Formats: sequence, structure tokens, C-alpha cells
Amino acid sequence: MARQLLGMGKGKIIGCSLGSCVHVAGVANFLALARECGWDTVFLGPAQSPAQVLQAVKEHDPDMVALSYRLTPETGREVIAELKRLIEAAGETGRRYAFGGTSPVCQVARQSGLFEAVFNGSDGPEAVLKWLGGSEALRAQEPSADTLLGRIQAKAPYPLLRHHFGRPSVEETVEGARLIAEAGVLDVLSLGPDQNAQESFFRPQEMAPGEDGAGGVPVRTAEDLRRIYQATRCGNRPLLRCYSGTRDLLPWARMSVETIRQAWGAIPLCWYNVLDGRSDRVPAQSIAENQEAMCWYAQRGLPVEVNEAHQWSLRGAHDALAVATAYLAACNAKQMGVQTYVAQYMVNTPPQTSPAMDLGKMLAKRELIESLCDDGFSVLCQVRAGLTHFRPEPDLAKGQLAAATALGLALEPQIVHVVGYSEADHAATAEEVIESCGIAHGVLADLLEGLPDLTADPQVQQRRRELVAEARVILRALPQYARAGVADPPADAETLAACIRVGLLDAPHLQPSAHCRGQLRTRMVKGACLAWDEATSRPLGEAERIARLPGAA
Repeated sequence: MARQLLGMGKGKIIGCSLGSCVHVAGVANFLALARECGWDTVFLGPAQSPAQVLQAVKEHDPDMVALSYRLTPETGREVIAELKRLIEAAGETGRRYAFGGTSPVCQVARQSGLFEAVFNGSDGPEAVLKWLGGSEALRAQEPSADTLLGRIQAKAPYPLLRHHFGRPSVEETVEGARLIAEAGVLDVLSLGPDQNAQESFFRPQEMAPGEDGAGGVPVRTAEDLRRIYQATRCGNRPLLRCYSGTRDLLPWARMSVETIRQAWGAIPLCWYNVLDGRSDRVPAQSIAENQEAMCWYAQRGLPVEVNEAHQWSLRGAHDALAVATAYLAACNAKQMGVQTYVAQYMVNTPPQTSPAMDLGKMLAKRELIESLCDDGFSVLCQVRAGLTHFRPEPDLAKGQLAAATALGLALEPQIVHVVGYSEADHAATAEEVIESCGIAHGVLADLLEGLPDLTADPQVQQRRRELVAEARVILRALPQYARAGVADPPADAETLAACIRVGLLDAPHLQPSAHCRGQLRTRMVKGACLAWDEATSRPLGEAERIARLPGAA
């Protein structure tokens, strides 16, 4: 481990809590980390007066003195000033002093000028380790972290945090991206261009007047993206990625890689077309072009995410169809040559889904997706909260963000896609991104290690088995809608478009048209989303539902 390799035999540290403060957990943890870095340590105990600290300095002759104080800043200012006066009078100013405490007391400690380093706990143990062991020494032990896989390896077992960001102006987005990078709270910043850019960046004459900044940052030139990227070359230098565009996906992919070093591509399979109103492409055309974009990323060895299954769930589709489309998305990525697949698992979608039914659905998705794994195809797990389940009240939404993050940890993710708690009311500001990531870090600090295995619950496992079986019914039915001679129906654009047209793939929120059936009805029952027969008021199994479709065998 990097911690164990940091310089050995660095010297001696003495530590205690100062004045009348009896809280010693912080300084004791600091000394424990120091021992990992090769320091000899001496713990003096709680509530050591400035005079006692000075006496211990003379007795032990340490290289460093670590002090903590967690009471009020007013009393802290007095005791720190007294210690500094005694140190200066005794000529002990040449030693190194470190301080830990609450944020208000830390501000007082910084103002005193006595301490070389001040820690309030917000940076976590890694910040202390870097300071104690030397940041250059620590970095020398870390793998390269400028790629997705490199960063995952560097931080394991701690997952990467990702957050979406895009403000209504380029200037605000540039400045916000800089603030987020400096805060060091996330690893992947996902840029969200406005709808004008997503649909018409390469056709500016078609942009809707007056809608600049609607839904994201109004990127209009490649230089806009370069400016945002450069703004993040500070702090912890997060990876960047950008939406794929809702048409012209290949030009968007090329530009994203050239300007922001796109960490991975995120592309739908059946969407960004007339079904969701994000472009005027018809399904067969959009599916084929989406597949081309997957292939383009694959040829360059870049990971790909196909954000498909939750698109159906966001439109009210039942759980079995969500599981089937999760498999179809991964299957298409593999067929396009993708080697590293980012599987996104969105919980709370639909928002009435119960935790047990949610986990059962996610495990069913994972089982089918990971059945595709082999020497040339590996899967990364990314979890996120469902956007539509957030409440507009900030305090409630913060609790929902924490709960969704905790539930997602049951899947042991490599990436946690944090959704800003403000999203039910407005797009997150830089400050709200930082705060939302802080909530996620708090969950990880408490639950990353030792969390009971929620996936072992019998109810969860029963739902997993049900959904795997039902999804396979859908997948077995799919080839009957392929044209003669199609060798691989699940990866054939015309076949998938036909499945949408006849209703094998359907959702209640789709408007019936020549491109989709739009007849599926669903109902939430005990936290699960089921296909529903309105006439008889009962759930429909997939075999019966499919048998009712036009042209069903």
C-alpha cells in the first residue's frame, strides 16, 4: 500500500489536546496516521496546558508537535496565544507545529502564525497522509490518474465521484468548474451543454432563438470546451466528460476527445430521436448512428456507457423491460467493440420503487450484463440516484441523496454518480455540487467498509430471479421481428426499431405514432413496477403481454 511505503524513520511527533479540551480522538488519529508514515509518536493525553506542552517539548525534543482544540474559538484564541508566547520566550520556534480542530478554531489557529498545517477534518485522512509523508512521495506510489481506469485504480476501494454541471453561461460554468476542481470533492465533472448545443452545435443556423442556456451551458465553439477544461487543471484535476449530443454524435465525440480529453463516451441505444423529442431522427436512423459512435470510442480504446435502461424507466416502463434493455445496451456495446463498459444503475426510478425491489432489479440487470464478460469485455459499476424522486425541499432532498447513495453501495460501485440535491428545483450551482459531493463523501465515510450485504435479503433475491426470467422472455421474442438474413438481431438497428414499433419495447409515456406503439400500461405494486392489464386490473406476465402484440408468433 502507498501508505506503508511513505518515508520511514521520519522523526518524532508528540501530540495532545490543548488547554481545557478533553477531546483526543482527532489528535490520536493524527498520531496513528503518522505512525503509518514512519514517525515515532508520543501521546501526552488530554487537556495539556501551554506550560505542560512546553515542558513536554523540552523533555522529548520532538521534530513535530501536534495539538488539537475543539472548544469555542474565543477560548481557543487565548490558549493558542499563550502557547505561542511561551514558545517564543523559550526559543522553541524552530520546531514544526500542526493543529486540528473545528473549522472556527482552525481559522484562529491559522491566524496565529504558529502552525505549519491546520486540519479541520474536511479533507479526510489522505490530506494528512500526504502532508506527513510528503505529497511527492505519495504521488510516486500512485498509478496514473488521468484516465478512468487509472483513477479508479488510484482510489480503490474508494469509488470515484461524478457530478453533472452546466450553468446558463459559459463564463459562470468556467468559474464554477474551477471552484469545483479546487474543492477536490469529485473525480469526474460531466458537462451538460444546453439543448441547442446538443442538437444543433454543428448546425448553428437551426438553433432556437431565445433558448441559449436552456438545460445546460451554451457551448458554441470548441474553444468554450477548452476553457472549461483548462479551468479544472487545478485542485485535484478532475476528469471531464460531456454529453454525446442528440445528433451529429461522431463530430461531438471527436470534439470532446480533442478539447476536454473525454474520459468515456455515454451514448443511448434507442433514444435521442422522435421518441423523446431530442432530435428529428427516426429510431432506425438514431440507433445506427448511436452504434457508430460506440464503435468510434471503442476503436480508440475509450470506455463507453450506454445510458439506455433508465431511459425506459423514466418513461414508466415496467421493471422487466428495464432489465431486458440493460442487457441489450451492453450487448450492443460489446458488438461495437467496446472493451470497458460503464454500466449505470439508476435507483429510485420510477420514484415509488421500494429499496428491496430496486436492488432486485439492479441485481437482475447486473446478472445479465455481466454474463457478457470475457477476456475482451469488462464491466464497471456506476450507481446514481433517480432524478425524478428528489423533492424540491432542500433538506428532504439532501436526505434522499444520502439514502440513494447508501442503497447504491450495495452494488459495490467503482463510480458514484452524485445527483445534486437541488435538481428538483434548479440546476446545481458550483457550491451545490460541492455540497452534494460532501453528502456522498459522508455516506462513504460511514458505510464503505462493513456495510451488511443488503443484496442477500430473500425478498431482493426473489425479485432478481423473477426479473431475470421475465427479461429473458422479452429477449427470446426479439428475433422474430428481424428481417430474413439478419445474423445478430439484438444489435440490428432495423430489428430494434421494429421492436419499438410493435410494442415489444414500449413505455406508457410514449406518444403512439408510426414509430412506437405507446400502449403499454404499468402499475406500482408493493414497490415494483409491473406491466398491467387495465381491463382485468391484474399484472401481465411477459409471455401473455407479448402474445397480444401485433404479429406475435
